[in-house]
Amino acid sequence: MKKDERESGMAQEAASGAAIPSGCAYVNLPPSTMLNPVPVVLVSCAERGRPENRNAITVAWAGTVNSDPPMVSISVRKERYSHGLLEQSGEFVINLVDEVLLAAADFCGVRSGREVNKAQAAGFAYSPMASMDTAPAIEGAPASLGCRVRQVMALGSHDLFLAEVTAVRVRADLVDEKGAVHLEKAGMVAYNHGLYQRLGEVLGFFGWSVAREDVRARRMAEYASRREHEKAERAKTGKSGGQTGKKTEKPEAGKPASGKKGKSGTVSSGKHRSSPPGYRR
Repeated sequence: MKKDERESGMAQEAASGAAIPSGCAYVNLPPSTMLNPVPVVLVSCAERGRPENRNAITVAWAGTVNSDPPMVSISVRKERYSHGLLEQSGEFVINLVDEVLLAAADFCGVRSGREVNKAQAAGFAYSPMASMDTAPAIEGAPASLGCRVRQVMALGSHDLFLAEVTAVRVRADLVDEKGAVHLEKAGMVAYNHGLYQRLGEVLGFFGWSVAREDVRARRMAEYASRREHEKAERAKTGKSGGQTGKKTEKPEAGKPASGKKGKSGTVSSGKHRSSPPGYRR
């Protein structure tokens, strides 16, 4: 049997017999940002020379663009309050969001730092970030990436901030005794076409489709066992995921209800949209 035929069979076996559908009906839509899901991140920044002037913005357009050196990008509208802070300071911190931080992240996406102290209103705190002169990290985030801006590109509706990652920190409860990072334990969330959704069951791992059967079985059994243990622990503590033992206050100002308009525009109407809700940041 040829290698590609053998690997094809292994991949189909790994998929538990699920057949890839064919002959599907599709609906053509106008060009849009239909790439979903995307990560939910809180970007924290501050004014150079006045570090007390800090803000956190919710960003949907964020991603990895290079491995060596590690580089990321975020896209922000020019009219946003934080755009000036990012441009003036030349640095920012990307904070990953778990279920505990989600309400704060949503709040930071629909309220402007021009009008409210977001940390105070949403119940989170800032802390120093390694390699950053001004930009703070957000306390309690599963992981934070300190980033220095290398280039700003005007794209149209948004400016893209291309940055090099100069420091990374991960919450200690997500790192095992061997130094391996386990973000699958963090209770992370994603933004999926207007909706926040939790990341759940582990379906595979990198290289899973062509791994030896014994390796695949062992690894997947480990993930399943860990997941059941975490469910049991959450049931004991009443937590839904992510960090334990810490209560996060809800925003003082409530977020707009689904389908209703807040200051920033319509939130999750259920209809097709080409971009996330109008984050004021």
